[in-house]
Amino acid sequence: MLKSYYEILKIHPNATKNEIKSQYKKLVKMYHPDINQSIEAEEIFKEINRAAEILLDDTKRKNYDSLRAQNK
Repeated sequence: MLKSYYEILKIHPNATKNEIKSQYKKLVKMYHPDINQSIEAEEIFKEINRAAEILLDDTKRKNYDSLRAQNK
C-alpha cells in the first residue's frame, strides 16, 4: 500500500502549495533530529521531507495522485 503523503504532512489532499509549505515548516521544527531526540524523530523527519518533495512538485504530485486513485 502506498503511504499517504497527505497524512504524513497532516493536510487535506486539496491543500495549496502555501498550505503544504506552512505545514512542512511546522513539522520540520517538531521532528528535526537536532531538536527532537526521540528514536523515531529521524525517520519521521525523512518521511516529512519526502512527502514535501513529492507534493510541492506539480508533476510528481500529479503522478502521485494518479497512483493513489488507482490504489483505492
